[in-house]
Amino acid sequence: MAINSRHRASVVAQGKINPNTPFNDEELNYFRQLILERKAAALEEIERLEKYLAAGNEEGSTDSAYSYHMADAGTDTMHLDYVYIQIERQKSLIGYLDRALERIKNKTYGVCRVTGSPIPRERLEAIPHTEISVEAKMQENRR
Repeated sequence: MAINSRHRASVVAQGKINPNTPFNDEELNYFRQLILERKAAALEEIERLEKYLAAGNEEGSTDSAYSYHMADAGTDTMHLDYVYIQIERQKSLIGYLDRALERIKNKTYGVCRVTGSPIPRERLEAIPHTEISVEAKMQENRR
């Protein structure tokens, strides 16, 4: 549960929460767990994709280069490229998630790096690694 700005100012003045984040320690722990779950899922996906590549390499090594049509080889290559791209996307996501964990540790999580305003909890639940609010994202897309 995020707190409204008037209540937040009062709570900050009392020293109950860090003024750099709109969330208390319990809420930050919730987001930490959410991020760790997403990171574990990304690591599992990388492992699954790498196993797929390894299995494909083992099967492909016994086939002759002449055993199928060039178009088939092109399709296979395109599919492998897609798998490598998916692996890189998961690795990139892990980097974003690690940076979000660092912001939680520093108690700066949930603050838009563009506007400085709090990012709504709903947005962070959908995209827990985000660093910007919807408003900032819309401004970014207009450029």
